[in-house]
Amino acid sequence: MRVAVVGLGGVGGYIAAKLVEAEVEVIGFARGKHLNAIQSKGLSIVEDKKSWNVKIDTREEDDLDGFFEGYFDLVLFCVKSYDLEESYDHIRSHIDEKTTLISFSNGVNNASVLKSLSDSIVLEGCIYILSHIEKPGVIRKKGDVFAAVFGGDEKGTSLLKSVFDQANLRLKTPDNIKNAIWKKYIFISAFATLTSYYDNTIGYIHENHYAEAKELLEEIAAVAKSQGIDIGNEVEKSLLTASKVPYDATTSMYLDFKNKKKDELKSLSGYIVEEGIKSSIQTPIMARMYKELLKRHID
Repeated sequence: MRVAVVGLGGVGGYIAAKLVEAEVEVIGFARGKHLNAIQSKGLSIVEDKKSWNVKIDTREEDDLDGFFEGYFDLVLFCVKSYDLEESYDHIRSHIDEKTTLISFSNGVNNASVLKSLSDSIVLEGCIYILSHIEKPGVIRKKGDVFAAVFGGDEKGTSLLKSVFDQANLRLKTPDNIKNAIWKKYIFISAFATLTSYYDNTIGYIHENHYAEAKELLEEIAAVAKSQGIDIGNEVEKSLLTASKVPYDATTSMYLDFKNKKKDELKSLSGYIVEEGIKSSIQTPIMARMYKELLKRHID
């Protein structure tokens, strides 16, 4: 079993470390100072009550050809949505029609992107976790939140489930995976937009902009409904989740804006505006925030 984890940030780094700890054969892919730190000192995970370190075979995406003969059995893309196509292209020489692919990038159309690129088995999925790169070589995970949600192909789902079970990673394989992905997306789309717009935490948003957050969630639910996805009851659930996460919890998009890095604004905010226009759904709050955030956005 050969597993590739493309992107060793908050999501991929934590998953890869758990897989290595469970003695799964993993090759990880990272960049820059983070890559150098992992190669020299290993990958460290810092949780609320413990910290641990693993040695993991980590390399740059363009440093794979000729490393081994054959193909990956499983590839987990844990990069930002805007890097998905490029990441696939870098390792496609070790992917064939039997390889199972999944993207845990934020967004609701990542599986469609992979299907347009590949004849491999493609799963749809999303992940719940609060984690980020604290410094090169170190992943900081907050709270007890972790759940991988995936499905869409019986054989691929069974393979990924077996690997995650081996690593004791919590998972769900719902019958309606598209609905499940939108349930995650409604929260992250709303709070990524709000935290970035107000330059503040999820706790601050819930405490000071509750009504606006609720309206924004309702806009996203309306766009989902236009695509046949009924997630209206997720509006209140998302607000409840926001009240329960650590007050200082943020979103990856907020951190990207704060650190002046490339961000997922188009997939998390722009997508709702664009799909709303296509379906004649009014999204005034998202449109206003998206327009403002575009001024601070880095391509």
